[in-house]
Amino acid sequence: MSTRLGRYRTVIAAVLIVVAIPLTILYGVYSLNDRKYYFISLLIITYALLPFLLVFERRAPQARELIVIAVLSAIAVAGRAAFFMLPQFKPVVAIVIIAGVSLGAEAGFLVGVLSGFVSNFFFGQGPWTPWQMFCFGIIGYLAGVLFRKGRLSRSKLSLCVFGGAATYVLYGGVINIGSLLMFSAEFSWEALLAAYASAIGFDLVHAVATVVFLFVLSQTMLEKLERIKSKYGLLDRGG
Repeated sequence: MSTRLGRYRTVIAAVLIVVAIPLTILYGVYSLNDRKYYFISLLIITYALLPFLLVFERRAPQARELIVIAVLSAIAVAGRAAFFMLPQFKPVVAIVIIAGVSLGAEAGFLVGVLSGFVSNFFFGQGPWTPWQMFCFGIIGYLAGVLFRKGRLSRSKLSLCVFGGAATYVLYGGVINIGSLLMFSAEFSWEALLAAYASAIGFDLVHAVATVVFLFVLSQTMLEKLERIKSKYGLLDRGG
């Protein structure tokens, strides 16, 4: 029964994250003319909460379990604000990956979504917010899935390689598409290639930042999170 529920949860999470959220963002772009980004952002947060709550198959989440999510999101927001003077050199992706590895894919996605939304109250909300929320979240989700399947380990090397690649390819790749759709009335492959070419430097700095922060923070934070989980029995990902 637990295995069946776990598979059911995984399918729901995948559909929401891979299908529902991208369609919602595109709905905001094409139907709402990128003017209702608060509404779209809140929808994304709602989608992110659903698979996270499904982790708790037989009981409601306790306050201390939600506090861990809130604290990690706050650390990511504070880290992004602390390095405001260095464009793209931010620790958010590193924190999100750590959350996904330690607490599970659904929690990693939720930390990423919340971090992107809340931090933009400092950096500025706009039509880019839903895109950033999705990119942060999907990397946290992917980190959790790969770790659960044994394809990503807790070692610094494994986390740094994954973090650098995911930041450059996944975050940079999706954000560049979003930038094109936000600032261009028509899609064209030439414009997309120009967007990718102009963003190479920014994407490289972002990827390097993720590698640096994972190298410095990952082992200490993972150890602390494991102690918290062991002491309080938090976020059992069984099934």
